[in-house]
Amino acid sequence: MAPPNTNKRCKGVQIFRPFVFGSTARLFDPVTNPKPAGTPDDHTHSWTVFVKGVDDVDITYWCKKVTFKLHDSIPNPTRIIENVQPGTPFQVSETGWGEFEIVIKIYYVPEASEKPQTLYHHLRLHPYGTDAEKEEMRTKGEVISWSYEEQLFNEPNEQFFDLLTSPVDRKAAGGKGGKGKGTKLMRGGMVGSTGERTALIPVGSRPGQPYSRETEKKEMRRMGEAKAKVDEMVKEAQRQYMDAERELAALRQG
Repeated sequence: MAPPNTNKRCKGVQIFRPFVFGSTARLFDPVTNPKPAGTPDDHTHSWTVFVKGVDDVDITYWCKKVTFKLHDSIPNPTRIIENVQPGTPFQVSETGWGEFEIVIKIYYVPEASEKPQTLYHHLRLHPYGTDAEKEEMRTKGEVISWSYEEQLFNEPNEQFFDLLTSPVDRKAAGGKGGKGKGTKLMRGGMVGSTGERTALIPVGSRPGQPYSRETEKKEMRRMGEAKAKVDEMVKEAQRQYMDAERELAALRQG
């Protein structure tokens, strides 16, 4: 008799899990960010590149390890990060003087039976963006280059589906709070205020955690305002075109 098929797919099912990847860089400063002993003289910044859950939510139940391919001039340029504590980022910290592209590869837990995913991130050491954004980075002393991403698992196998959706014991998982032994939470910590299991981003933002439904609404308003401006510009261009057409027609008749 053939063994049971443990990799049977959940047809028509999609599960997503949000996460953040990117880097944070700081200029060396004798007071706020002193250069560590042994750092090369030409290195001007300290920086960290990472992959982590939104609002520091645990992602180790679906992400087994992450590799970071740094610039070839850096010793041991391919860094393998695994066995991190739940709720902590997969990250690499280094020092340097130049910007470059980092290749990030995410490996899933064996239950997923999925191929690794590759991401690309440009390490930024110097303030960028609008004048206001540059000034904010200079004031805070940090250059933040983060990206929000959603990992989509399309028709996961049944074993991985159970892993993604089953609750875990908060105490056994090393979590805080709860109402005693046996308190359950969604793997990854995404639990709504009424206790429902969810993978939604947090309602509000907090320092160091910019991705939330609050910032999403602000971005949607900003995009709506930009669209309204573009629509008005299109209407104005159409009016000018019609005026030009009428003027041309009058000249031809005259």
